[in-house]
Amino acid sequence: MDQTVAEPMTQDVPQTDRKTGLSAAEAAQRLERYGPNALQSDEKTLLQRIAGYFWGPIPWLIELAALLSLVLRDWSDFAVIFVMLLLNAAVGFKEESKASSAIAALKAQLAPSARVKRDGQWQEIAARDLVPGDIVRLSIGQIVPADLTLFEGKYLSIDEAALTGESLPVDKGVGDSAYSGSVVKLGEMTGEVTATGMETYFGHTASLVQTTNGKSHFQKAVMQIGNFLIAAALVLVAMIVIVSFKRHNPPLEVIQFALILTVAAIPVALPTVLSVTMAVGAERLARMKAIVSRLVSIEELAGVDVLCSDKTGTLTLNELTVEDPRPAEGIAVDDLLRASALACDRDAPDAIDKAVLAAAEGIALDAIETLSFTPFDPVSKRSEAEVRHEADRWQVAKGAPQVIVELAALADEARKAVEDEVETLAQQGYRALGAAQKRAGQAWEFLGLLPIIDPPRPDAASTIAEARNMGIDVKIITGDHEAIARQIAGKLDLGQKIYPAGQLLDGDPATVEANVRAADGFARVLPEHKFRIVEVLQAGHSIVAMTGDGVNDAPALRKADAGIAVSGATDAARAAADLVLTDKGLSIITTAIEEARRIFERMTSYATFRVAETIRVLLFMTLSILIFDFYPVTAIMIVLLAVLNDFPIMMIAYDNVSVSPRPVRWDMRRVLTVAATLGVTGVIETFVLFWFVDAYLGLPRDQIQTIIFLKLLVSGHMTLFVTRHQSWFWRRPFPALRLFATTEATQLLGTLIAVYGLFVTPIGWGPALLVWLYCLVWLPLEGAMALLIRALYDRRAQARGQ
Repeated sequence: MDQTVAEPMTQDVPQTDRKTGLSAAEAAQRLERYGPNALQSDEKTLLQRIAGYFWGPIPWLIELAALLSLVLRDWSDFAVIFVMLLLNAAVGFKEESKASSAIAALKAQLAPSARVKRDGQWQEIAARDLVPGDIVRLSIGQIVPADLTLFEGKYLSIDEAALTGESLPVDKGVGDSAYSGSVVKLGEMTGEVTATGMETYFGHTASLVQTTNGKSHFQKAVMQIGNFLIAAALVLVAMIVIVSFKRHNPPLEVIQFALILTVAAIPVALPTVLSVTMAVGAERLARMKAIVSRLVSIEELAGVDVLCSDKTGTLTLNELTVEDPRPAEGIAVDDLLRASALACDRDAPDAIDKAVLAAAEGIALDAIETLSFTPFDPVSKRSEAEVRHEADRWQVAKGAPQVIVELAALADEARKAVEDEVETLAQQGYRALGAAQKRAGQAWEFLGLLPIIDPPRPDAASTIAEARNMGIDVKIITGDHEAIARQIAGKLDLGQKIYPAGQLLDGDPATVEANVRAADGFARVLPEHKFRIVEVLQAGHSIVAMTGDGVNDAPALRKADAGIAVSGATDAARAAADLVLTDKGLSIITTAIEEARRIFERMTSYATFRVAETIRVLLFMTLSILIFDFYPVTAIMIVLLAVLNDFPIMMIAYDNVSVSPRPVRWDMRRVLTVAATLGVTGVIETFVLFWFVDAYLGLPRDQIQTIIFLKLLVSGHMTLFVTRHQSWFWRRPFPALRLFATTEATQLLGTLIAVYGLFVTPIGWGPALLVWLYCLVWLPLEGAMALLIRALYDRRAQARGQ
């Protein structure tokens, strides 16, 4: 029984008369019972899907802010908030469509029609109308329409590459299974349908794709940042409102001020800014021949610490190659290759024929005429040709070594030597092909062996070495035997701890995780195994990338934190993947990971800055109102701060940043700790300035408000230079020109507003220059505080083993 892929999940059906097939009435009953032979997915209506993005804690808060804007007839605020809400919904809608696109691509792989026997007559019907128990005829070129048990015919050669990813066709005979979605390459047989739709092996693969809809690390991180800022904003704004009402401040002014302060503080634009940062990075990746299909996967890619790489077509060329021909004693290599090439179908070569013909390139064949040709079939296990060159006629054959040895009638000692050589080649991961020839009046002569292998890609070894230098553990995953996997792994310096996946995944969870983590690779892997391997690694807190190209890879690609479809991947794999490579070679992956880490640094920079600014403004406002009964800035100043902050933070997406040599991931405690330190430092320095101008300059309160506004703007923008760097802010890499220019331009604009009194009370150039000097004095102190807190946090994290 063929064991290439998992056995079908046979549906419990009554026995069918194989001579007549089902009757039309029986088929209709079974179609009603088992449903159509099609993949199914639970789909919400378009309206339900859209409505879902306007329901939840953050949407509620944004909607409340929009409602208050309507009540106060603040149309500009309402418009901005409403647009942000729609944009966030659009991003979410695209994400939900992800699984649907993967299922649609899988559906497109299914056969559109099938030849079936019903009421004793052969007829063509739509594949979706097949039912368990139907009798189906398969012939060359057909896509297998359902899972079948073959019961009549000589043989089939079936291409299961779309299911298993492996390049060689699989031979099938009576009693073997043919699987939905595979393609018949040779032969003709009849089979009985054992499973349809979602119950097929193909359908089971689709169901695995549908089970992987968890939140990404990025989405969780955004929620954590958002929840922190929302909680802080609500608590502090509530305190301001309560105290203001107790002091009998005008209710409308209090509500308006609270509204503007809340909208400025809560992270309405947080997902959008981070998404823009990733989108800009995605454009760079596209220029590197890597298309991002899911923006949040960029963050996941930056944190990848395990790369599960499919062997065929990913680490290897997916092109069979003859390596180091082994001619028999007294036979020249050219004679072995010539005979093998003459035994190929040169008009329609299969994968093996192409490898042999490529090896024989340069050997003169055109002058040799083929008189007759018998193609390879799984019964004889050889191909044969009669050829002629001038007056010389002879026969050539190639095929399974044991068949060619038998044909040549080798003596026991010679036979044993060939068998030993074949076994040695198998242990090294090679498939062997034998060749022989027969001259007129002579017996068949054994010419030797051709070792065949799917060789590694030229850049695979260097890419794997580079990945390891980046802190990534690379594991090979293949449906091939362990020997083949070890041979490829040896050439790529991947290690020799290659184990059968089924054996390795049995046992208690702790043992399974230890085994999977210690393994260099997995052989004889089924789609369920790939899915499970990713699941086990994720359970151990790894961020996992999975590469692949076939239908069989789709579930694991979808399950992985970063699914990567290589060049030439099937539609199903591309739809399930987060990153689609449009050029051959693995070097794109390490380049993409490096770029993803840059993008991650930019997002971390923004997140730290945003939290620090919220703490700085909100805490200072709250303490000023509670302690001094003084509004340190006006409502319009808060709006100006929010607007002027938007310009430089959007330029973070283009900033120059250093690349971490190790995988990076969101550490919310670290972000919040550094941000809180900078925020509190900012509050202290602002209060010191407030005290100084109030006590020594004797300025009126409205001018003090303008000074505080300018200080919050200038100092806040300077904080951006502190958060963008993990070291001293004046070291390389320097800020990108557009970030630096935009930051300085908005600071200058804010200074002009304060000096000349646009929407605020003017203060003149003297106090404005004083504010600038004051902020510049505090800038190195902020940088030192950030460095100190990062160092202390990292030291404690290392001590805890994180």
